[in-house]
Amino acid sequence: MKKLFCFGLGFSAMALARHCLDKGWTVAGTTRSADRCASLRDEGIDAVAFDADGETDGVEPALEGTTHLVDSIPPSASMICPPLDRLATPISQLEDLEWVGYFSTTGVYGNHDGGWVDETTPVQPSLDRSIRRVAAEEAWLVMHERYGLPVHLFRLAGIYGPGRGVLEQVRKGRARRIVKPGQVFSRIHVDDIAAVLLASISRPNPGAAYNVCDDEAEEPAKVVAYACELLGVSPPEPVPFDDADLSDMARSFYADNKRVRNERIKKELGVVLRYPGYREGMVADLSES
Repeated sequence: MKKLFCFGLGFSAMALARHCLDKGWTVAGTTRSADRCASLRDEGIDAVAFDADGETDGVEPALEGTTHLVDSIPPSASMICPPLDRLATPISQLEDLEWVGYFSTTGVYGNHDGGWVDETTPVQPSLDRSIRRVAAEEAWLVMHERYGLPVHLFRLAGIYGPGRGVLEQVRKGRARRIVKPGQVFSRIHVDDIAAVLLASISRPNPGAAYNVCDDEAEEPAKVVAYACELLGVSPPEPVPFDDADLSDMARSFYADNKRVRNERIKKELGVVLRYPGYREGMVADLSES
């Protein structure tokens, strides 16, 4: 019997979890909310509460029998990798483990002024949160090297899907058309994330890193305009980046500018993206809403 355990049953991990449930797997994992634990159990998921600063007694029994493990919990200012900081020993002792996936970010490559990066590009993070991601990647690779854990790194681009992304921002009146000439972002639909993970599970290559993004890096203002077109609303007025009243967090997203290659997921894993660009993904999401 295959068993998936997800540290962090969030948007992306749940896409994989539901696929595994459909395949007849046992699925377990963590969430921070007791109420969410109850709703996940209603879906057939053995969910347990896990607060990085709290008790872990309920997590260790839920880990037993895990064959496939996902870590989607981001680093915090106080903890680089909560699952490993709190539970490295029981994780290292999982006897049936066949595959591990760590959800990282393309932010580990830093800024390349619109140039291309791939998995051979040295990591050079420019933001504190990306520096912590590199440290978390390294922590998982230590588990691979020291204990033989079958660790794979997945560097995710900007995630969108039903109920999450620019379409939802436009619906709620929160979208802004910030213009910074030459600035592009890569994206990935949540369904394609699940497809990449399932392909890796079928073709494990411990120690490997994969960029998980679509084929079309694009300027964010153009993406907002297309979402407005789909929804039949007027796009917000363009605002030059230098004049935009952005929070420090929002402004930091514009510090990195790069195009991310995804050939490895195609050539090594045989992935055919369902949504190779944001237009295809948005049209599909609109049809589901």
